[in-house]
Amino acid sequence: MPKINRCGLEYQGKVVLVTGGSKGIGEGCARVFADALSDVVIAARGVEAGERLAEEINALGRGSCMFIRCDVSRPDQITRLIDEVIERFGRLDCLINNAGYHPEHRTIDDFSLDDFMDVMQTNFVSCFIACKHALPHIRKVKGSIINMGSLVGQMGQEAATIYCATKGAIAAFTKSLAIEEARHGVRVNCVSPGNILTNSRIEGSRAADDPAAMDSLVDSWQPTGRSGINEDVGQLCLFLASDAAGYITGADHIISGGSELGYGVKYPLMFIRD
Repeated sequence: MPKINRCGLEYQGKVVLVTGGSKGIGEGCARVFADALSDVVIAARGVEAGERLAEEINALGRGSCMFIRCDVSRPDQITRLIDEVIERFGRLDCLINNAGYHPEHRTIDDFSLDDFMDVMQTNFVSCFIACKHALPHIRKVKGSIINMGSLVGQMGQEAATIYCATKGAIAAFTKSLAIEEARHGVRVNCVSPGNILTNSRIEGSRAADDPAAMDSLVDSWQPTGRSGINEDVGQLCLFLASDAAGYITGADHIISGGSELGYGVKYPLMFIRD
């Protein structure tokens, strides 16, 4: 495992809220910000995983970490979450809207309206609600918001129309909100990961007939020759939250190892006609 806080930045005395923070990219963010001496609150549905991660982070003796259970598909739980953070710490410096999920791959013919509404509620509406309720507190400290998009929100993905729609919405929402909040000294940015070794990515490889070959194939998608790790995304979020990024707002920051660069196979050869 690479050094957690490779950029050497500190975010001491700051309070950071990470939704979907018990695993995956959210966990990477929590570990990086705690190592930068922040007070981190992780919110997720899974109590066991959340409490275990908070205990692990606190045992390291850097920043602090606490877990609050929250289902972001429930607006009332989001508002209660932010109220609890303010009651506990009296401030909120950075909100990382990371919670969300990628439904199984299906064509539009096989997605229902209920499927679409569920993914939109969890991935995008939750982001809107969290921003709206957190901003009065973030404005007081001239903090920042980081919304988690996705590379496929920009470039598209086969059999993932509704997921891509939510991530595209997050990027557009981020830009507009950044314009509004500039007058309050609040910066709003989007982070769009590509191939990251999240739990779901790892489980997908394990389910393949040849997991090692699958990992090698996916690693080859990046000119850097490797898949990203959760802490890579955490590093970028720490930079964007810090004063070092004080002139950056309203941008969609791709973190992909360059996987979107250059030519590649886009269409199965079996479908190419003479």
